[in-house]
Amino acid sequence: MSVDSSPETQQAQRQQTSLTTAAARNLATTTKSAPQMQEITSRWLLRMLPWTQTSGGTYRVNRRLTYTVGDGRIEFIQTGGDVRVIPQELGELALLRGYEDDEVLTALADRCRQRDFRVGEVLVERGTPSDKIHLVAHGKIDQVSTGKYGDDAVVGVLGDGDRFGENALLDADATWDYTATAKTAGTLLTLSRADFEAVLAQADSLRAHIRDFATLPLQRQNELGEAEIAMSAGHEGEHLLPTAFVDYELKPREYELSIAQTVLRVHSRVADLYNQPMNQIEQQLKLTVEALRERQEHELINNREFGLLANCSFDQRIQTHSGPATPDDLDELLSRRRDSEFFLAHPKAIAALGREFNSRGLYPDTVDLQGHKVPAWRGVPILPCSKIPITPENTSSILVLRTGEDNQGVIGLHQTGIPDEYQPSLSVRFMGIDDKAVINYLVTAYYSAAILVPDALGVLENVEIAHR
Repeated sequence: MSVDSSPETQQAQRQQTSLTTAAARNLATTTKSAPQMQEITSRWLLRMLPWTQTSGGTYRVNRRLTYTVGDGRIEFIQTGGDVRVIPQELGELALLRGYEDDEVLTALADRCRQRDFRVGEVLVERGTPSDKIHLVAHGKIDQVSTGKYGDDAVVGVLGDGDRFGENALLDADATWDYTATAKTAGTLLTLSRADFEAVLAQADSLRAHIRDFATLPLQRQNELGEAEIAMSAGHEGEHLLPTAFVDYELKPREYELSIAQTVLRVHSRVADLYNQPMNQIEQQLKLTVEALRERQEHELINNREFGLLANCSFDQRIQTHSGPATPDDLDELLSRRRDSEFFLAHPKAIAALGREFNSRGLYPDTVDLQGHKVPAWRGVPILPCSKIPITPENTSSILVLRTGEDNQGVIGLHQTGIPDEYQPSLSVRFMGIDDKAVINYLVTAYYSAAILVPDALGVLENVEIAHR
């Protein structure tokens, strides 16, 4: 039997015998997703902060009067390889706190000598005379002293903006009670006692200020620098009781609500004709609000006026002991405050911390938090926050917080009940339709954060996140 394989037969076999799927789709209803957005994160900080109603847009933090002086960090100006201390920043030193003669401060700054150091270099040695103050412009320095059983122990880690040897400027008999060793390469500036005394001899105002400074220790304070509340305990008989009152700061800090705004624009033709099955304005608004909330969390971390990183007290900032964060570093963070509620770290910092756990054979706990299983250390959850910056040197920071007004912690600030409120403290206000038939909506979020007492927030700085 022969098979007909002529071109006419093959063409007939290739002819369409049913409706194609491409044509059929023209009559079919497409199943669609709502608009998706990669920028959305877990936003743990916004979820964990207790939010306080801030009527009037301002929140005042009243505290006990504190006499603490010289608790700030010193800033520098770098021009190429040359580093200079900003003269006014010398006012952060305890003995120059409140001194405002710029001419004298400039003279002191001019006498500061730059010193670059290498990894492992011994900068000062325990037991030797101390005749200079050292200002750390950049780098990390270990302070090593003698432990209880005669072995060496690291008693402190200094970083950018720190200083050591401040008492050497006034005490001719001062000696170093620790050895300072460079943990990294860096730069410091030194001011000798001789140079300080040379400026002091020519500045009457500075001599008067130093005399006043000598009286400061006479003010009665507790170990945190707060004005002491006098009281008596354990006495017998008719003992004369001291009188007391709780003094307050005369100029407490006030936090004003910050703002994030944008104008959402939707053409009226889109809203009229293409509103099914999904409301176009509603979907546009949902994504805009998500972006605003992401910006809000970024500002709560990084804003210089109220952000947590910029406003953490300097004595609550510590340095890592070995580069990456370790369980020892987390323990030190926890030991500096009561009732720590959660850690906050960049996901890459959490991954680096996990590698440290693995290298030590440790397995962190997990806790159930709002329906999620999250890692924890000492029962304190470790939460991710991609808003915490990573420096070009691949370092980041880890925060630990205590929250709530009743617990004297960190609180979020907002104001509810505002006009055209869409979410708490977020409004969507109709702005009209312009001459191009575009509908305009003003989307506004109001927020801020307040640290009620300094130890409510701690920061572990210079956390290395790169693989080693």
